[in-house]
Amino acid sequence: MGSALRGENPTVLRRLTAGFAVIGDVQFLPGYSVLLVDNPRVERLSDLPQSRRLAFLSDMDRLGEAVERVSRARDAAFRRVNLEILGNTDSFLHAHVWPRFDWEPAELVKGPVWLHPRTKWADAAYALGPRHDPLREAVGAELDRLGSTH
Repeated sequence: MGSALRGENPTVLRRLTAGFAVIGDVQFLPGYSVLLVDNPRVERLSDLPQSRRLAFLSDMDRLGEAVERVSRARDAAFRRVNLEILGNTDSFLHAHVWPRFDWEPAELVKGPVWLHPRTKWADAAYALGPRHDPLREAVGAELDRLGSTH
């Protein structure tokens, strides 16, 4: 988060009202993104005053819609977007935006993303890289479009 605040985080897609939209470090579900709150001392949604809380949730909605639109356009097997605020591992407020697809294994497609095998999370084949630049650009452009309509 510090690198995002300094403008040095290469995963940042866009600066939003209450945080940073970033593309995920792993892309086994193409389009996975995260919304990072813009204050590293904020640990949970309830730490924010209501106006900032609502701004963060609005940013989460905007990022979710951008990922949904891009995923639907790129993959006919797109199913839905899952939005999650967990905070069990990283102590700062953040929201996960997971696109879900019909091509996921049947035993996983209806469950939480966290049931995908741990090997996928560390597999270099799914690591964020230059091949994801078109995806990054598409989600960023959709965030821009949605920003002018929200």
